[in-house]
Amino acid sequence: MANYKYIALSCLSAMALASCQDEFLDVTNNTGEPLEDYYSTAAHIDESLTAAYDPLHWPDWGLDQYNALNIDAEIMGDNFWVGGANKADMQNWHLLANYEADANNTLQSLWTVDYSGIKRCNDVLKYLGWATDMSDAQKASTEMQARALRVYYYNMLWHYFGNIPFYLENLSSPYTAPQISADEVYSRVIAELESVINSNVLPMHWDDKNCGRVSQAMAYMLYAEMVMYQNDESRSAKALEYMEKIIADGGYALLADYADIWKESGEWSSESIWEINYDDNNNERSWNSPLAIGGTVMPTLISPNSFNHEEYGLSSRDGWGFMPVRVETYNMYDEKDARREATCWDVRGVDYTERYQDTHIWLAKYVAQNANNADAVGDINLNYNNNYRVYRYAEALLNAAELCLSTNAAKAVDYVNQVRSRAGVEPLANVTKEDIIQERRLEFVGEGKRYFDLVRTGMAATVLVPDEYGYRTNAWTPAKKYIPIAQAELDSDPNLVQNNY
Repeated sequence: MANYKYIALSCLSAMALASCQDEFLDVTNNTGEPLEDYYSTAAHIDESLTAAYDPLHWPDWGLDQYNALNIDAEIMGDNFWVGGANKADMQNWHLLANYEADANNTLQSLWTVDYSGIKRCNDVLKYLGWATDMSDAQKASTEMQARALRVYYYNMLWHYFGNIPFYLENLSSPYTAPQISADEVYSRVIAELESVINSNVLPMHWDDKNCGRVSQAMAYMLYAEMVMYQNDESRSAKALEYMEKIIADGGYALLADYADIWKESGEWSSESIWEINYDDNNNERSWNSPLAIGGTVMPTLISPNSFNHEEYGLSSRDGWGFMPVRVETYNMYDEKDARREATCWDVRGVDYTERYQDTHIWLAKYVAQNANNADAVGDINLNYNNNYRVYRYAEALLNAAELCLSTNAAKAVDYVNQVRSRAGVEPLANVTKEDIIQERRLEFVGEGKRYFDLVRTGMAATVLVPDEYGYRTNAWTPAKKYIPIAQAELDSDPNLVQNNY
């Protein structure tokens, strides 16, 4: 497990958490030194870089809203229900799931989290030139990490909000930036990412002490994700090249047992290209200090309520019952598919306190196991040690299969069958794009991929339609691609134009 994630930043804790339209507080430090003097050392530059990584941990709970990244995406797809106590519990999720969100019911804290990350990345790039004891190699590594992180934060905003304010240097009064179209955001951000990749500064792998930092392989995955979401055929060959570099590298591989991916021992395994680290050791995170270092609340969110069955390892778990797995999701797996039991925790017939839309099937990948917060102190529901898997080697294989399908069908079949072989299901003789999208669905349930796959492939309008249960009564339309911008942001900047949702 990486030591890097344990670094605390007391000197930067006063950095503002406001959106890009609002004034950020000045960075302060306990010594009262001028910033030009403080950031003259490599150690203090590294503190600023750690601060830029810090917002990666915030979305699951912070700034008065739950925004676990997999839940935000999955509730708009077709594998899960929203759940919770009732339709008023996390009302924004329920409205997003029914494609009727508004400026007062959207992912407002996610906007603030990502712009806070962008602001901190910009700070790193500003301070970097002040350091007098850093080698050129150290400076180059710090620069490219900050720039890649900034692309990641913009990628999240672009996926959800599309038409957003964009800036690469921090703002001055009145702290507003021009809002540009989603296509222009893509053009600017992908060019920035290309610059990072072409520098060849970042390593393909970090050592164990530094796992959690962005790598060249992570940048490759981010590039492919953006290119594929944009359906940018002019860059598809380059995206394929990057996927095949990961495949050829030899340092990444599928774990033999799919279920092992989700164990603590599976964190930063050969399958892991990039994860967001959480830990229950030495946690400082609490409900009164949700942005401090520590664990994640996501397992609490997605586990059954009042589940008192010690034989399952979840005795007295206080799950809140969000994101129950649809029965149809469980049923889509072949009985021989090892992914079914590793993905769907089926406790139909077991008694516990049912919540809204409860199916008695839960996401096994991140379920709230007792062992995963055994070392936490204080608010244990907020401090599970489950790392969030962002990019896995299986995704590199399936990305490559999709990207090479039209030029090398045999290679696409091989990539898909590597994933299927690990799952224990029969190989395919031929594959279509629809086959690959279905394989992605089977492989990535609960990982926040499915909804965006449906949108980018044009399948959303026919798949995301009213259901037979009366839970989803509206159909997705292209106008729903970008969710509403929060009212507070519109109030802060009268020039912001709301998404047509």
